[in-house]
Order: sequence, then C-alpha cells, then structure tokens
Amino acid sequence: MRFTLPGLKNISVVLSAVLLLGFGCLNPLSAAAQIAKPRTFGDAAYQPKMGQVGKDVIWVPTSDAVAAMMLQAAAVTPDDLVYDLGAGDGKISIAAARDFGARSVGIEYNPELTELARRNIERAGVADKVRMIHGDIFKENFSEASVVTLYLLPDLNLQLRPTLLKMKPGTRIVANSINMGDWEPDRVLGSDEQDRAYFWVVPAYVAGTWNIKGMEASRDATVEIVQHYQKVGGTLTLYGKKQTILGAKLVGNHLSFSFLDHSDQLRVLDMTFDGRSMSGHVMENLPLYPVTANRN
Repeated sequence: MRFTLPGLKNISVVLSAVLLLGFGCLNPLSAAAQIAKPRTFGDAAYQPKMGQVGKDVIWVPTSDAVAAMMLQAAAVTPDDLVYDLGAGDGKISIAAARDFGARSVGIEYNPELTELARRNIERAGVADKVRMIHGDIFKENFSEASVVTLYLLPDLNLQLRPTLLKMKPGTRIVANSINMGDWEPDRVLGSDEQDRAYFWVVPAYVAGTWNIKGMEASRDATVEIVQHYQKVGGTLTLYGKKQTILGAKLVGNHLSFSFLDHSDQLRVLDMTFDGRSMSGHVMENLPLYPVTANRN
C-alpha cells in the first residue's frame, strides 16, 4: 500500500511521519531504533524501501493484521470483486483471493511495484483470481467493485470521495489509517492508531419528498427525507398530520424508520430503493402490509 502526499517538499518531515505512522513510534529513540534495523521488502528483482519517494507518494506497506482486519470488516466473500487503490506489492489483493476466495484487482502507479505485485501474485498461486493494473487511480475505472480498499492521505481520500459516493449503493469501502472528512465512517476499526481503519457502506441517495402508497386502509402518505451521506431524518404526513420519523437508518439501498399509526402504535416502515422507486412493508415484528414509494 502507498501513502500519497502532495509536493513532498520536506522529505525529512515526511519520512519522520512515515515512521510514526508505520511503526507507532512514540519518541525519537524508538524511531531511531527502527531506522537502525530496517525491514526488507520485495524480492531479488526489486526491493522497495520503507518511505521511498515516488510521484507525490511515499510507500508504506500495510501489515498482514491490518489487511486481514480490513477485509473481514468488509465481510468479503467469493462473490465479491475487491479493488485495492494504491495496491503497492499486492498484499491486500492477494489476501482477498487467497483467504476469502474473492476476485480482486489492484491499481498501482509505480511500475516496479506493479511488477513486484504481479510476481507476488504468481508466487501466491492466485493468478487466476487477481489482476494488477499499472495505472492511475483517478483514471482507471473501478465502478464494478463491490469492495474498495485504500491507503491514502486526507487530500487523496477527499478527491476520491465523490467517485466513491457515486458507486452502487451497498459497495463497501475500507480505508487504512485515514478517514473521509465529514463523511463519518459506519465503523472505526482497530484498538489504537497503529492499526486504525475506517469502514463505510455507500449510501443510496434518497433525499426528497416521496409519495407512499398502500399505507393504512390504502391511504397515501408523504415522507420528506433529508440526508447527509448515510445519515437521514425527516417527517411523515399521514392522515393529514405531520410527525417526525424515528430511528431512521440508511444502509446501502435499504431505508427503515419508525412512525406512529392512527392508533398511536409504533410501526416500522422498511423499504428498499431500486434506483428510481422504493418498495417494502410496514412492520410490527413481521410484515403487516406492502407499500411502494415514488419521489416527486
């Protein structure tokens, strides 16, 4: 995996940051100890160096434990297609195939790292499931992914965020070490900063006014939804009365919230968004009756 940085004008500061992030060093003495005993990466043909400088990047490998944690958080299965952005030596792409049975694709800008990753893929015996692309993550198309992993710094995460949010609702995103600004993660992974990662599910865009058909006694209702990424809220108008929806939750293309019916009984409206409309049921433990919704 790669850390990506703009400029890299002060290499000494950058390399210090790499050591702090990569090894969790708490003081200069422990950092110096790591420098004194450098780890070896790569193979006989190419050995990348921890903190090596590339085109606006420095290279920091993801640990085996963090790679496993990220893929487990995304609940990767053999049905998934995992894209790793800034794939480095191919570690996550290989682990997705070897340990979870998924198909995977890595995108790496550095040609030597790309070739190293391809050799690692062959050595791991997963060449039938893993493909490594030498390319630019901002130019390659990864829209078919069901899982995206990445290890970039804040400016790159923020540049990628609009693209990630346009992906199919339900796509799982896992970022090593760095978040997505004001797009709050669904889960924070890891017990400390050294093994921190962030997990999101791409939400459907459901904001707006929806007409719901099939409510109580075949009455229609209107729900007005406001949305900030996966956070949703709003009001429901039923029997001419407006009420605040309760416990609204949006996970991928699945929306649910609670409301009070005509007898002040708490019910749950549970719906799935198909890209244009929503359908589902009003629930009380079990489905009571079906409903559909269309956006104005």
